[in-house]
Parts: sequence; structure tokens; C-alpha cells
Amino acid sequence: MAVLRIRKYGDPELRRRAEPVGEITPEIRRIIADMIDTMYDEVGIGLAAPQVGVALRLIVVCDEEGRGAQALVDPVIAAKGGEATAEEGCLSIPGVFAPVTRSEWVKIEARDGDGRPVAIDARGLRARVLQHELDHLDGILFIDRLDPVTRDRIKRKIKKEGLREDAAHHAFAL
Repeated sequence: MAVLRIRKYGDPELRRRAEPVGEITPEIRRIIADMIDTMYDEVGIGLAAPQVGVALRLIVVCDEEGRGAQALVDPVIAAKGGEATAEEGCLSIPGVFAPVTRSEWVKIEARDGDGRPVAIDARGLRARVLQHELDHLDGILFIDRLDPVTRDRIKRKIKKEGLREDAAHHAFAL
């Protein structure tokens, strides 16, 4: 397995809409394994394929117990509800954290890494991670979900200071 390069803010690959995976081939299984290695290496709790330059609808997330990782292929939000605001960060925007409002709970339908259908009912942090990673599949970054004043302040900070490659390791990032 290999650790892949995380695409950083400003990379156009992060803004592309990902394509459905379709058949799960040995190549897809290798990508999944590499994404899991990369997520762990970067001390993340979730990672979307576009973040490593792969334009496929594929994410990996830590499982609920935090003891392993789960791949979700072609995931969709089947239902959601409630509202909660919490601080988020992103491996593609190191050192930047801001409060984001998302649904409190979600039901995700997808396939696992072997192609079997899965349904996940998630609340709290797990729901937040899943929504954050699914946004990446549509070219949406968490800063796009901020109010315009906060988003502009963060963009100015990024432009002025640049991205700190090591900053993602100092606080939890999705």
C-alpha cells in the first residue's frame, strides 16, 4: 500500500465533481487501501478520493469505534435531519478551522469495498464526517459552507500566510 499526496486548497481537482465508481475492480481496491493508509498517515478521520486526485465517488472514514476504517463506494445521503454547528478542519486546507452547520443526523446508502450494499445511520461527529466527505465528491469544501464574512476572512488568511503543511496534525481534521 502507499501513502498518496493530499491535494491542497487551490488545486482544481478539489472542485471537480467525482464520477460514479461502477464496478469494484482490483484497481479500486488498491485505491481504497491507499486512501486508508493516507488517512491514517495524515491523522485524519475521513478522506475523499478527490483529495488524492482520484475523481471517483469514493470515501474512507474511521469506523464508529475508531478501531478501523470503512470504505463507502458511490455514497448518497438518503435522509437527514436536525441541525448542529461544530468546528471543522480539512486535510486539504491545513491549519484552517471554522464552525460549520450541518445536519445532526444522516442516513447514508452506499456499497462497501466488496460491493455489498450498506446503510449507515449516523449522528453527531460521524454524521458530520460523512457529510464533509460527501461534499468533497461534489467539489464542495467546508469553507464553502461558511457565511460570506468568515469565508472571505479565511481566504485572505490563506492568501497572506499560505497553507502550513504540518498544521493538520495539530488538531483534528476531516
